[in-house]
Amino acid sequence: QVQLVESGGGLVQAGGSLTLSCAASGNILSIDSMAWYRQAPGKQRELVARIISGSPTHYADSVKGRFTVFRVNANDTLYLQMNSLKPEDTAVYYCKADMTYLDGSMLYRAQPCWGQGTQVTVSS
Repeated sequence: QVQLVESGGGLVQAGGSLTLSCAASGNILSIDSMAWYRQAPGKQRELVARIISGSPTHYADSVKGRFTVFRVNANDTLYLQMNSLKPEDTAVYYCKADMTYLDGSMLYRAQPCWGQGTQVTVSS
């Protein structure tokens, strides 16, 4: 069994900063990609930023220049540094990882796994 646990969400004023983290745990053999998504009330979940091994980092246009995603491989943790936050950034932020892992004797290849989400609220 593998798990993604997000933390770092909260309430911040417009213009402020937050850093989210997502820690992967379990019998993980490899992580092909990690990403942050967000879902605002009444809206579809959208991709915020994604890191794929060997490929350029991808950002949604709405966060370019304000958000920075980075991964610390040593502890399988993904971060999202969010600066110059706007009220429209308010959403539940989810971590997603495509992981190859063992569950007992079963090998799961490139399985998409999601965290439970962390709320980010930006007040005007």
